[in-house]
Amino acid sequence: MIIGILGSGQLGRMLAIAAAQLGIKAHIFAPDANNSPAGDVAAATTEAAYDDQDALIRFANSVDVITSEFENVPAKTLDILSMHKKVSPGISALHTAQHRIREKTLARDLGIDTPAFWHITNAAALHVAMAELNKDGILKTCTLGYDGKGQARISPSSDLDAAFGALGSDDVILEEMIPFTAEASFLIARAHDGRSCVFPASLNQHKDGILDRSVAPAALDDTLIKAGTEAVKKLADALDLFGVMALECFITDGKRLLFNEIAPRPHNSFHWTIEGCATSQFTQLARVLAEMPFGSVSTYGQWQMDNLLGEHMDNVPALLASDHIHVHLYGKSGAKKGRKMGHTNRQITP
Repeated sequence: MIIGILGSGQLGRMLAIAAAQLGIKAHIFAPDANNSPAGDVAAATTEAAYDDQDALIRFANSVDVITSEFENVPAKTLDILSMHKKVSPGISALHTAQHRIREKTLARDLGIDTPAFWHITNAAALHVAMAELNKDGILKTCTLGYDGKGQARISPSSDLDAAFGALGSDDVILEEMIPFTAEASFLIARAHDGRSCVFPASLNQHKDGILDRSVAPAALDDTLIKAGTEAVKKLADALDLFGVMALECFITDGKRLLFNEIAPRPHNSFHWTIEGCATSQFTQLARVLAEMPFGSVSTYGQWQMDNLLGEHMDNVPALLASDHIHVHLYGKSGAKKGRKMGHTNRQITP
C-alpha cells in the first residue's frame, strides 16, 4: 500500500511516519519534495510543479490513494489526479475550504451558528457593509492567508478605502468581531463509506495569530461539546469528506459556539494525539486512506501541546533533557521568527 501525499511540510512528514508504523509507504509530490520535512521520511518523492500534468499522472499511477497536507491545491491538479485515483479529502471539501465565503455559507446553511459576514469585492461594498455592521469587524482575504496573515481589524471610524486596498485583493470577507472567551477545535475522521469518528475536543490559545498551545480533552460544558461534535459531523457529511477535517470555533461568554473555519487535513491543535490518544490523527488518517477500521480515540489523561517556533529553538536542548516532555522536530532549515519548527507534548493529568 502506498499513500501519495501532496505537499512536503510537517503534516506530510507526520503522516508518512504514522503510515510506516502500519506498514504503509508514502510518496511525496511537491515542487520542493526532495530534502523536505516530508520527503526526508518518505519511501519516494516526486519533485515537480503542481501543474505538471505528465508528472502528476506518473505520480498517480505509482500510488494507491492520494491525499493533501494543505487546502490550496489547484483545481486542475485535483481534476487530473481524481481521474486516476481516489483523492482525499475530496474535491468538494477542498473547494469549500479554499474560500472563506464558501465555507461560512455552508456552515450557515447547515444551521451552524456563524458570525455575520459579507462578501466584499470593492471599497464601496465595504462602506455599505460596515454601515450595516456598525461595530468592529475583521477584514480578510477570501483565499490563502493563514496564521493571522491576510487580515486586518477595522472599526466604523477606520479609513475603509485604505483598509480594503491594503489587502491587495478584490475578493475579501468582512466578519463580525466576536468577543470570545475561548477557542476550541473539533476533529473528525470519515471513511469513504460514510463511517465517522470524532476525537476529543481541544482548547486553543493563539499568540500573534499563530497557535501557541492546545489542551485536550477540552474542559468544556457537555452542551458545547455536543454542539461542536454535531457541527463537525454535519459539515463532514455535507462535504462527503474522505479523510480528516478540523473545525475551529469561538466560544462566547454567553456559552455559544460559533463557526470560525474548517481545515480538511490533520490540524496543529491535534498534534497532542501522537502521545495523548490511543490513535493519533495521523494514524487515523492513514487507516482511513488504507480502508482499515478506525482506531480508538480514547485518551491517556489530559495533554498539552506547545508549538516550537523559530524563536524558541534555543530552548530545545533543555526540552530534550526533560523526563516528561515529548519533543517533535520537523527537520526544517532556517529557524525564522514565527516559523513552526516543531512542537512538544506533555501529559497534564493521568
